[in-house]
Amino acid sequence: MNKGKITSLLLVLLFTMNGLLAQDVTTVNALNDEISDHLDLEAVASIFGDAKDLDDFEVRLNDPKTQISNLDLNEDNNVDYLRVVETAENNTHVIAIQAVLGEDIFQDVATLEVEEDNGGKTSVQVVGDVYMYGSNYVIEPVYIHRPVLFSLFWRPFYRPYRSAFYWGYYPKHFHFWHPHHVHAYRKNVHVHINVRHSYKHTHVRKSATAVHIHKKTRRNDFGNKYPNKSYAVRTTGVNKTNGTKKRVVGVNQADGDKYRVAGVNKPDGTKKRVAGVNKEDGTKKRIAGVNQADGDKYRAAGVNKPDGTKKRVVAVNKADGTKKKAFGVQKPNGDKKVVKTKRKPKSKNKHKTKARKGKKGAKKAKGKTAKSKRKKKH
Repeated sequence: MNKGKITSLLLVLLFTMNGLLAQDVTTVNALNDEISDHLDLEAVASIFGDAKDLDDFEVRLNDPKTQISNLDLNEDNNVDYLRVVETAENNTHVIAIQAVLGEDIFQDVATLEVEEDNGGKTSVQVVGDVYMYGSNYVIEPVYIHRPVLFSLFWRPFYRPYRSAFYWGYYPKHFHFWHPHHVHAYRKNVHVHINVRHSYKHTHVRKSATAVHIHKKTRRNDFGNKYPNKSYAVRTTGVNKTNGTKKRVVGVNQADGDKYRVAGVNKPDGTKKRVAGVNKEDGTKKRIAGVNQADGDKYRAAGVNKPDGTKKRVVAVNKADGTKKKAFGVQKPNGDKKVVKTKRKPKSKNKHKTKARKGKKGAKKAKGKTAKSKRKKKH
């Protein structure tokens, strides 16, 4: 084998290895998936119930062996360190889990709200942060035994726990690991959920005091920097409180165009579709389609031309089969033009129409014959 072939072979192998390495370090972006697929709050509730104290809880959250978390919010291809910060007011304790994302950059991921009532009964709720999980993502764990750390919270002179760690300074036992793909994380994390406990999903937060405390201490540095990555923006489907359902899709086309589609199913049975296209040449197009409850179909399109003209098109397919078209054009000089056309449906009984024409023709023929007879008599 000559040197040229050897060199070519080595280059091919080099590019192949680079491609494989590039695939190996591909960042798993948690915000492109369901966030619970990167930090399972049932697993968080589980290790909280099994922890001796909040220091032990933080160790378990960041244990490289169990890998309870799969969050990589800053996309550096390392799972973020999660610190624990506690605040307390009377019989209510709020334990915030914060991702350490940079120099003095923290993001609340979830909180554990622990409250003891006058009868000495303790309730716990694990609440996903609104930026990450949306509003009222709540899990209520029921522990088979009263957790050991509960007895610590109401001791005299108890001092709330605050993690000593921050960006660039981590405990000795901790080391970073790369995030896993969703399926691998699910398989791993379920092994570490204590199945003797039970976990109830709810949308109701029990403690108003905990909500108040959390508002005072919440860190939303990442959320403030990247508001478009919030749960509300990431969500493609919204079920409205009034019963409507909304779907939103955003597509960047290969030719540079941007496309937006929204669909709304109304409670009264109507359906609506909206599409908007911003063309590279500067034109903008909006299309809306509504299927009315009475069976009519409606289509509307508006086009703003680069030369300043505006065009509106409306099409209505009636339930009775008629079709209607209306065009409105506004010219740069201010003139407005409206053209309406109406097309009747093709008749199914063409032979009747022909018969009518035949009768009319026969009548005309009879008239002509009668006239000719009169002329002959005269």
